[in-house]
This record gives sequence, structure tokens and C-alpha cells, in this order.
Amino acid sequence: MSNVKPNIKRQKRVCDICKVGKPVIKRPKTGQMVCKECFYFVFEEEIHQTIIQGNLFKENERVAIGASGGKDSTVLAYVMNLLNKRHNYHLDLVLLSIDEGITGYRDDSLETVKRNARQYNLPLKIVSYKELYGWSMDEIVKEAGNKNNCTFCGVLRRQALDRGAVMLGAKHILTGHNADDIAETVLMNILRGDVPRLQRCTFITTGNDSMIKRSKPFKYTYEKEIVMYAHYKKLDYFSTECIYAPNAFRGNARVFLKDLEKVRSTAIMDIIYSGESYENKSSNTLPSMKTCERCGYMSSNKICKACILLEGLNKGLPRYLIKKKTLINYNFLFI
Repeated sequence: MSNVKPNIKRQKRVCDICKVGKPVIKRPKTGQMVCKECFYFVFEEEIHQTIIQGNLFKENERVAIGASGGKDSTVLAYVMNLLNKRHNYHLDLVLLSIDEGITGYRDDSLETVKRNARQYNLPLKIVSYKELYGWSMDEIVKEAGNKNNCTFCGVLRRQALDRGAVMLGAKHILTGHNADDIAETVLMNILRGDVPRLQRCTFITTGNDSMIKRSKPFKYTYEKEIVMYAHYKKLDYFSTECIYAPNAFRGNARVFLKDLEKVRSTAIMDIIYSGESYENKSSNTLPSMKTCERCGYMSSNKICKACILLEGLNKGLPRYLIKKKTLINYNFLFI
């Protein structure tokens, strides 16, 4: 028998969509192997479909994009700017950034946001904790310690975004929360037994009954695809994690979710769909909103959570008031 091996040509793999280009990514949502150009198009158009199906915007609406300089908000600003022109949304887009006052982190990321504003030709407004509350996060952590820093930051940041939107004359804020973030929040609410917020956390839009509306165009967009889009498009973004984040509860949910994905690739979307289909039959409902007697901000109580936390800081009793008012990681309850 001859030892000569037959000359068998290996078939070249091509893009599952265009059948021509060289695949560069396997989409976690569909399993398709796609080339760069097809990836760009389906990524952008799926976000467009999410916007249309969710009926997120009105023509000539002024919309503030929450911009932190990270991958999610940078891609959000880039894609919204692109889709606004491609599909004639007729939106007045502006960038809104919050300076929490975290040395070595937020000061650096804000430089990225400033470059993005120039690159995308969008107006930028920066609002600081120090300006609004008289405290920076560095000062808060020094006073309150590392244990509850995410509680403080979540409450103050949410209010700061709303106040910044008012300064800009915008009644609608877009955030870069993606499918991974939403699935993590569903898991956290389950682990906490937070029934009233379990379904709300999957809403694409919140705040329809309040002063400021919030929407999540990336609701069905995987974090992996956002990272790959930013990489292939060579977008300018800041990738360092907040120095106070390692102790956050969300990190535990994130690790758990990644482990779930290893054994069930559709875990992220399955969890989101479960949250969407959940019907709250309990008597526990979210409290009605009113106005804080001190600062005038929206609140479910006479005094808003931000004012309670600031009172504790100003009196030198930050941890006592957190315990007394049971403010448990408020920043994770709404995303």
C-alpha cells in the first residue's frame, strides 16, 4: 500500500450571514460565526429594533446619555449617534457624566469622556458629588469606611444623574446597562428576596410616572459583543474598574452568572425572560413617589435616601444611619 496521503483541501470557513467574509466572532446570542462588517450591522440593527419595539423616543426629544468613559457608555454614545443619523430619530443627544470624586479612577475616565464628546461632536455636562452634596466619594469612604461605599455611591449617583438631566433640559436618560447587567440584577433580587423589584428590574424603561425617564437600549445586548464592537471599531474607552467596587455584592452575582453560562449558554437571556414573565401576585408593591421635604427630589418617604445618608455624614454617624434606615445597597435595586 502507498504511504502517500491524499491531498484533501480543507474547506475555508466563511461568515454565516454574507457567505463571503472571514468570521471573526461567534455570537453568544445566536451561535453564528460572522465577519466584521456583518457583526457591525447586526449589532447596530438589533439595538435599533430594541429601540423601535420599546418605543423609547419621541421626535425632537432631548436625550442625555449617561457617560462614564467605560466600554458600555462609550459604545452607547457611538451607536446612538450613528443610529440617530441613519434612522432619522431626530433626537437632540447630549452626554452627561457624574464626577463622584474618586482619585485615580473617575478623574482619568472623565478625560476619556471629554475626548468622546469631541470625537462624536456631542455636548457634555459634568456634575460632581462635591458640587451637589459637599462630599466627594473619597471623603465619604474616609468617613464611613469601605463596607458601605456602594450604598452611598448608588443613592447619590442616581440622584445626581437626574439633577444633571434637569440642568441640561433633558427628561430622558439613556444608560449603558446590558443584558449581563440585567440578568445579574434579577439574580440579586432573587437572592435578597426582593419580590416587588424582581420584575421591575427587567423593564427597558422606568420613570414614566416621574420627572425623569430612563431607558436601556442595550437590554438584549451581550457584554461580550459590546467589548468586541469597541475593540474592532477601535473606540476610545476607559477600562479600569472602580477602586471601591471589589467589595460589591454584584461581583458575586457576576461570578455565579458566568458559571451558569458555562453549562447553559443561553443563561443570560433565559434569566431576563424569566424576569419579564414574572407576575407579581404578592401584596408587596413599590411605594408611591412623593417629594423630599428637604431637597425636593423624588422620594417614597418624607426624607429621601440621599438626605438621610448626608445627614449621617454631616453628623459623623454615617454607618449608624445606614443601619437605622436599613439602606441596603440601594444602587443595585434599580438599573
